[in-house]
Amino acid sequence: VQLVESGGGLVQAGGSLRLSCVASGNPFSFHLMGWYRQAPGKQRELVGHHIMDGDVNIADFVKGRATISRDDTKNTVFLQMNDVRPDDTAVYYCGAASWGLTPKYWGQGTQVTVSS
Repeated sequence: VQLVESGGGLVQAGGSLRLSCVASGNPFSFHLMGWYRQAPGKQRELVGHHIMDGDVNIADFVKGRATISRDDTKNTVFLQMNDVRPDDTAVYYCGAASWGLTPKYWGQGTQVTVSS
């Protein structure tokens, strides 16, 4: 199984970003696909995840600014984040699991840097 993220880079505060993650090597759609981030010196944290049955969980610190969607026909999960802030600067990781809420598979991460 391989997860490949794209869409990171440098964004100005107040702007928007859209990250994509394509999964390959799994014969079935993942039960859970989501986004996590890790800032320097901090632990990895959940940004949000999307369960196959439609349940979506968004972390409080991005609620109202972030949307997670998935396209199972393309094995892809998206993160749309608006009004980004400098403290959104982190490496963003895609995670996926065939069951439960803890990812078993991880992408390599994509750096997002928000300039003030």
